[in-house]
Amino acid sequence: MNADPPIPPTPLPVALTGRSALLDELGPVLGRRPSVVVITGEAGVGKSRLVRELLTRTRSSGTPTLAARCREPDASLPYAPLPDASLPYAPPPDAAFPYTPLPYAPIPYAPLIEALSRCRPRPEDLPPVTGALRGLLPELADLLPPAPPPADDPLAGQHRVLRALCALTASLGRVVLAVEDLQWADGSTASFLHAIVADPPPELGLVLTARRHTLPHTGTDGGDGLPFPLRPPAHVVVAERHLAPLSVAEAGVMAAGLLGARAVPEEFAERLHRWTGGLPYVVEEVLREWSDSTECPVGTAGQPEPPLPASVRRVVVERLRHLPSDARRVVSAAAVLGDPAPVHLLGAVAGLAEQETRRALAAALKEGVVRAGDGTYAFPYELARRAAYEAVAEPERPVLHLRAARTLTRCTGPLPLVRVAEHYRCAGLRTQAVRYLEAAADRAALGGDAGTATDRYLDALRGGPSAVVRDRVALKLARVALNARTGPQVPAALREVLDRSSLGPGPSGEIRLLLGLLLRNQSGSGLEALEEIARAVPDLLAVSTGQAARALAIIAIPSLKGWPVGEHRRLLAEAERLLPQVDEEDLRSAVLANRATALALMGDPSAWDAVADLPEAITVEAAARVHANLAGAAIALGHPERARAFQNRAWQAVRTNQAPYLEAFVETTDMLAAFTSGRWAGLLERAEHAEQQYQDVPDFHAEALLVCGLLRLHTKGQTDVARRLLDRAVGTTALDTGIVLTSAAAAVVR
Repeated sequence: MNADPPIPPTPLPVALTGRSALLDELGPVLGRRPSVVVITGEAGVGKSRLVRELLTRTRSSGTPTLAARCREPDASLPYAPLPDASLPYAPPPDAAFPYTPLPYAPIPYAPLIEALSRCRPRPEDLPPVTGALRGLLPELADLLPPAPPPADDPLAGQHRVLRALCALTASLGRVVLAVEDLQWADGSTASFLHAIVADPPPELGLVLTARRHTLPHTGTDGGDGLPFPLRPPAHVVVAERHLAPLSVAEAGVMAAGLLGARAVPEEFAERLHRWTGGLPYVVEEVLREWSDSTECPVGTAGQPEPPLPASVRRVVVERLRHLPSDARRVVSAAAVLGDPAPVHLLGAVAGLAEQETRRALAAALKEGVVRAGDGTYAFPYELARRAAYEAVAEPERPVLHLRAARTLTRCTGPLPLVRVAEHYRCAGLRTQAVRYLEAAADRAALGGDAGTATDRYLDALRGGPSAVVRDRVALKLARVALNARTGPQVPAALREVLDRSSLGPGPSGEIRLLLGLLLRNQSGSGLEALEEIARAVPDLLAVSTGQAARALAIIAIPSLKGWPVGEHRRLLAEAERLLPQVDEEDLRSAVLANRATALALMGDPSAWDAVADLPEAITVEAAARVHANLAGAAIALGHPERARAFQNRAWQAVRTNQAPYLEAFVETTDMLAAFTSGRWAGLLERAEHAEQQYQDVPDFHAEALLVCGLLRLHTKGQTDVARRLLDRAVGTTALDTGIVLTSAAAAVVR
């Protein structure tokens, strides 16, 4: 047989990630004849690419290949015409098959015509029946036998064409025929493939693909995707394989190949998998959409969502177009809800009864628009949800969001406060949105999750609350943000509230005090922080002696970049003068804890007696702070045993609370303690991790840089590297890290 192989495929932009083992397995199957390979999987999972590579490997071994693709019934090509000479194609008068003279009826055997028109069989190998194909395959007219007389019975004519196609295929000898997308096969093509599978030519290798969202199975009706039952004779070698989406790791490998990188961070791979569902086509389209790959975020938190590729949008919209009206309503409800949702919730948002909702979901599942799992339904990947959401008419979205919010508030179980708030916001009801955001923040704060509580209070402030709500939320934010790693947005939000001058002296003083602490601990604004707290003292004295004493004790803690030590001693004496008037136990504990820290950092020996005076009922937060502070002071003053004891107590306290700032505080203090005590095993890796993790808090970052530099100097002799790290530590430190300045300077001199 002399077959013209198809045009070689375009080189793949990246290796077939995760498919190498399958290719190695299917190659030998096609090498044994007759053989049938069936590949199923959802759209975009890589069936076509796998087949293309499989055919490339087959051709390289000298075996000709033919490839065809079935088209959607309403696709633009190919269509049977009206019997009109003005149309681009008209069936010849001796056509050996009947056709229905209706516009836009699919041409029978269309994909086979596409494939077989490229073959060049030897005339001597063609039996007379193949002459019936002259009308179908004019490209082979010079090779085919004469056309037989027209059949009297239309069914007989159709059967003759079917026999002719089977005979032509058999005459090609050792060949591989690939037919893709059998879920769209016309009846004639399905009949041909059914006949070929039931009695395949001895030298034929057949590759079939079909869209299917579940694992393959052999059923009496062909199952979901295959238009006929797959029941070949026993001597035929059969391989059925279902292509699953890529795993998170495989999506990361593919992304690295497309971006020309050695690897991408695991965090980015996880987000990419969530966006794309692990479908290779969508992964490739998403990464191609970023105009500048250097801006493609591959490791930083808070990165923007990717753009929605137009090609992905078209695929989703096309599927939606095939759905009945109720199914589109349910899909719109799912797009608005976002998270996997049960039947009753989808029906309530869509405005449908339960049975109508279930029928609609069945249609959406069949088209692959949604997936089922554990009694809920959701989109297969986030970008599909976004495309479906954008397809919802703009005036309809607020209506659906309002239904979603009201339905969710009536659900049993823990109330999804953040989701309800977002639905109210999208429905244009800001007051309700702020109320639920505040409730979500309160819940997180009560559970000890300072970071989440901070984010939710900030969201509430951004939602445009009334003055009363704004002031209340700002105070809550100031209180919880101390234990979170906040960045500059929290001080900015608190300053904006203070500038409105709507607060009374009590809330104003407390917010200003807490703002100063944030600036002192997290932003590196040393003198500014001390001055902010000092400004809070008069307001606090007007409402609470205990709060004023606490503020004085805080600014009494010395800082290299603060005031002279004499000023800190004066402030400490003022706090001690007010202490007998403080009745609140928690405020007395806070004052005593800060007093002990201040004395220790002043180098006052009475600090250890002050530690002994600390009450047993000190809060978890205060215990973590004071013992970490005391550990740092003990390290600086040369008391390693005391430092270790304080550090152990700090760890005990911080492990009972989700407070990112305190965890970072205790961790960096512990690294310094480990270095000074000679516990260096694994310390460099730990310090390098901390240096990356704590770049948003200057002092913690400086301490991590210090340990990295000292270890590079003392354990590896990397003088130049150590110098650069220590220089960065000196330039980064802001407040109470005198040990950074002195240790770094001493190490550089050495």
